[in-house]
Amino acid sequence: MAILERHDIGAVRRLHMNAPERLNALSDEMLAALKSEFDALTDDASIRAVILSGEGKAFCAGHDLKQMTAGRQAEDGGKAYFKDLFDRCTEVMLAIRALPQPVIAQVHGIATAAGCQLVASCDMAVAAEGTRFGVNGVNIGLFCSTPMVALSRNIPRKQAFEMLTTGSFIDASRAKELGLVNHVVAADTLAAETESLAQTVADKLGVAVRIGKRAFYDQLEMTAAEAYAHTGQVMVENMLHRDTAEGISAFIEKRPPKWEQ
Repeated sequence: MAILERHDIGAVRRLHMNAPERLNALSDEMLAALKSEFDALTDDASIRAVILSGEGKAFCAGHDLKQMTAGRQAEDGGKAYFKDLFDRCTEVMLAIRALPQPVIAQVHGIATAAGCQLVASCDMAVAAEGTRFGVNGVNIGLFCSTPMVALSRNIPRKQAFEMLTTGSFIDASRAKELGLVNHVVAADTLAAETESLAQTVADKLGVAVRIGKRAFYDQLEMTAAEAYAHTGQVMVENMLHRDTAEGISAFIEKRPPKWEQ
């Protein structure tokens, strides 16, 4: 049984974390599987949206604490292993941002610590009612320093800092208020609602979304003037694409576009 299952629904790929007995923890094996799938998606123009989901009662409970504890048995007390682990986890989170396809987290149960980081790293998120989110490492003496990078770029800083320092959880409705998730839906419609959002994205011109996703994250790091200069050039690139010209002509002529994708 694969630790990460892959299913394609047309131009939508579902990556389903399948380690329910470990609450889909980001173990060494899970991180490797995620990185491998993300690497493969980079040049796959046939896939235009990605859903990330989890099996069992939790979306993802963060790092595998048993593996981390085992890492302490090394002569250096685990220093090299921990550095490598957090570097590999960072690679996975940044790979989501670098992917040309939008990635949507389908979240249920709990998303804690690095699991909450995973949600925050996705481009969008749909959560089931009753889902809880936390960066609760502080409760066991391990401040969620790497998860806070993604979290603090999703929600207001004071709310992020409170979650990080108290270890308190927030529910799905609060997560939506703060901007961590886009939609909160009934648990029994979670998969369908997430697939509907993914399909809406996948129906768009893939090259336009790929150009737009890259520009979206690039411009966030710039001043307003720099961002306008950069995105102006991006729109020139987009306008010169053959399928964009077709899309505009189709709109003017009131007909469906004939895109080569």
